[in-house]
Amino acid sequence: MVVASIIVFVASLLIGALGIYVGARVIVGAGDYDHAIVTALIGAIVWAVVGFFVGWIPLLGPLLALLAYVAVINVRYPGDWTAAAMIGLLAWVTVLVALYALAAVGITGFNAVGVPGL
Repeated sequence: MVVASIIVFVASLLIGALGIYVGARVIVGAGDYDHAIVTALIGAIVWAVVGFFVGWIPLLGPLLALLAYVAVINVRYPGDWTAAAMIGLLAWVTVLVALYALAAVGITGFNAVGVPGL
């Protein structure tokens, strides 16, 4: 059971990192997948911590968690807040497409670590 959970976590993290990698590659030209993995992991941790403390506040809590996630991208990649938000949006769309394709053939569920809302 623990091994299966670890495998699911790692696979989800890699899919989330793929989304960040694609977003960063397209928006700011940064092309290091290892950097995207670390960013996805830090982003997931920050999202969870902020969500834990303020997630219960209607509308504001999830918005603050999303802002914290974009802040992680802003710190980890060159560019401004707009570029970071665009990387996050493109990461979300990329992961959505990848997870839909994998779920359609029965390989995985519909969630990923490192990209909020999926």
